[in-house]
Amino acid sequence: MRLLHLVSTTAAWLLHGVMAKPPASGNGSVGAPDSDGKYWIHGEGISAAFIRYGASVSNLVVKDKHGVPRDLVMGFDKASAYATDKMHPHLGGVPGRYANRIKNSTFEIDGTAYHITTNENPTAEHPQGLDTLHGGVDGWDWRDFDVVAHTKDTITFSIVDPDGKEGFPGEVISYITYTMGKMTWDAKMVAIATTKKTPIMLSSHTYWNLDGFANDQTNTVFNHTFHLPYGGQRVAVDNILIPTGDIQANAKGSVNDFWSAPKQIGQSFNDPEINGNCGFNCTGYDNCWLVNRPGPHDWRADGGFVASLSSAWSGIKLDVYSDQDAFQMYSCNGQDGSFPLKASQGVGRQHGGGPAGGGPHARHAGPGADGDKTSRTVPKYGCVVLEVQDYIDGINHPEWGRLDKQVFGPGGDPYVLQVSHRFSVE
Repeated sequence: MRLLHLVSTTAAWLLHGVMAKPPASGNGSVGAPDSDGKYWIHGEGISAAFIRYGASVSNLVVKDKHGVPRDLVMGFDKASAYATDKMHPHLGGVPGRYANRIKNSTFEIDGTAYHITTNENPTAEHPQGLDTLHGGVDGWDWRDFDVVAHTKDTITFSIVDPDGKEGFPGEVISYITYTMGKMTWDAKMVAIATTKKTPIMLSSHTYWNLDGFANDQTNTVFNHTFHLPYGGQRVAVDNILIPTGDIQANAKGSVNDFWSAPKQIGQSFNDPEINGNCGFNCTGYDNCWLVNRPGPHDWRADGGFVASLSSAWSGIKLDVYSDQDAFQMYSCNGQDGSFPLKASQGVGRQHGGGPAGGGPHARHAGPGADGDKTSRTVPKYGCVVLEVQDYIDGINHPEWGRLDKQVFGPGGDPYVLQVSHRFSVE
């Protein structure tokens, strides 16, 4: 009950309604996880499973154009595997309290400098790293959240991040609510700084493959078509992906041009410009595009998506609507074929797995169903991460004017992120 005692008046309305329905008991039912430790929620034509670890999405199932359920996200079959995964690719979770990278693992608020834990780009002189990625060594998606509400179509997680954790100032209380609708998955993330001013920027770090990792023609996402209609600019970065402070134009026809027209992710991989595009000795994408929408705008309005991803093979299309002003796409350059697919995925799988896919155990059929290791793991470029967020490392670039979107204190407005994933089949 400590969470309820800590919630401020500002946050109290967030729980109104969802807490009014007491969760039911029973394995796999509303209010309880299934035998794999997953909490399922359902909409019309869509189901998803979530786990406490990182408030992560572990399964998301829709039917493709042939009526075959496809599980579209990377994850493990059992929730217990997430905490023991040595790779820890921020798998479907909520990175926090500050998503993406922080230069030199430092920032300043009201003249006070803060130093947080480093966890990326280690060197001989700096064996722990040169910067901070996704909240530090023990960021939010390394921790278990509490489940504070769970109904048939929605689930709310919560976490209390203590003052000083990973070096961040002040306590933060956060609520993550996922809701399923008619072929939609919506997320609302709210975080309240209760004691001190502190940086807050969240995201959803979900790894997608709209073919359910089951395409028998390609095991990459190069066939996926991507569109960023407002993405004419991106944050310039150095060779370890730390923002330089500059904003770069994405020239029409360049490798980072997804704004002038939709194009396949793999289309520009023969262009020399793609080499080093995602950092030193890296070929691919790990870039933060700005969302330059004309204002004022209604982020929920039909046709106003900030990003769109589709696959002709499955016929599945995902349009992402968000109230955030930046968008990161990562083309899974770091995958090396060692990450296993779930039982619900892969060539020859007939079901998407879970309640929407004909039961929790997928049926095996066809070539590649068993014994073919390449069809049972995720290769380089075998997935794509779509992250709604604000300008990365904006706390170290006041010239961008993002501090009111990234620094929050007690008594002020809470941090809020909203995103709607809208699916269709063509």
